[in-house]
Parts: sequence; structure tokens; C-alpha cells
Amino acid sequence: MDQATILPPASAAPEPIRRPATLRPRNAATLIIIDRTARHPKFLMGKRHEGLAFMPGKFVFPGGRIEPGDRRMSVAGALSSRAEDALVKRVPRASHSLGRALALAAIRETHEETGLFLGTTEYGPPETAPEGSWQAFKQFGVMPDLEALHLVARAITPPGRPRRFDTRFFTIDRKAVAAEKPGIVTPTSELVELAWVSFAEARELDLPRITRVVLDELELQIAGGFAPYLPIPFFYERSGRNVRDVL
Repeated sequence: MDQATILPPASAAPEPIRRPATLRPRNAATLIIIDRTARHPKFLMGKRHEGLAFMPGKFVFPGGRIEPGDRRMSVAGALSSRAEDALVKRVPRASHSLGRALALAAIRETHEETGLFLGTTEYGPPETAPEGSWQAFKQFGVMPDLEALHLVARAITPPGRPRRFDTRFFTIDRKAVAAEKPGIVTPTSELVELAWVSFAEARELDLPRITRVVLDELELQIAGGFAPYLPIPFFYERSGRNVRDVL
């Protein structure tokens, strides 16, 4: 009998290796509230609930992703041109309202997670307040003030994580807290504990890696007085390596 190559039945052909789909990062923003009334600055951090899928039990800055209402909320003041330019840099097909929406997302998420209203009461309640959390700003007579924000960093969650965010880190002075709604932080909420901590105290906490990196950048920004010429770093992963770029 002639020798021939015997092929397995088609049904026995090996299945192709299926790799998990890479999640597309969602636009998000974080707010670092800084208290500089003492010799050493302190900032607000919260401990995430142990039952959360993303960074359970870690200490973080309050924040989250953009929601539709963030694009329609009334504001007092505008972001600096430096921040506006950096917020759309390296963003394909970025809308002209992206920077404003990111800043408002940071303020709204901070309120939802801590009960703090960041803004001003000098102009009365906002004329436009979308449904949801923004209605509380109208009830308390607080207008978000974007002029008080500084952009200090941007970071994209590496591939393979259960959640991925393209996060912008803003700072604001504690003096911008215009009001507070009690009872937001509880044992069953997203943040179960709040703490005002110094740089030394924060570095002793259980922090995500990127939070430690941003703390180093924040320390440099504070030392430089948030001068507009200071670099705004952009952190991401490329080919398995951590990259620090500049916007």
C-alpha cells in the first residue's frame, strides 16, 4: 500500500486558541483634595469596599467614569488652557467638550463617594442640573468651579484587568469644599472609610501601584506651586512595559 499522509477528520481539528478580548479603557477622572493649612499638606483618600471587583480594599482618591449628565452641567469658571490642551492630547477624535466633562465627572464622583460638594455658592444654584447626583448641587446651591482644578497626571489601566479606565487626575484645594452631605460613607458603600493623610502616611497604606506613582508626581507639583510649565505625565503599558510619557 502506498504511503500517504493520513489527516484526522475535520471534526478533530484543533480549535484555535482564543485570547480574552482586551477591554477598551473608559474615560474617567479622579479628584485629589489637598489641605495645605498645616506645615505638611494632606489629602483625602478613601478605602474601597472589600467586595468590589476592582481594587477591593485599596485606598484611592475618589473618582469614576464620565456619565452623560457631565456634559450638560452648568459651571462657574473654566479649566486653564494648559489643562484643556493636555486633556485632549493623544485622544483620537476627542470632542471639544471632553476636558469639561472629565473635570465635572471628577467633581460629581467625589460628591457621590464622599458627600462633599466642590465649587462655589457665590452665584447661587446652577441654572442647569441634569437628573441624578447633579440635582443635589442645585438643592445645596453649589456651582462646580472648574477654574479651581489642576491637572496633574493621566494613566490607563493595563490590559487584563477586570475594569480598564483612561483616568485623568485632578487636584483641588480643600477651600473649594462648599458644602457636605453626611451619611454617604458607610460600611456598605463604595468607600467604607475616609482619611486625611500626609504623603508619608499615604505611602504606608495599601495603595494601587498607579496611586503610588501619582503621589510622587503630586509631590513635585505641590513643590512647584502647580506652575503651568510643569510636565503632565501620561502612564500606560506598551508591550508589557510601563511607560511614562508627557502630555
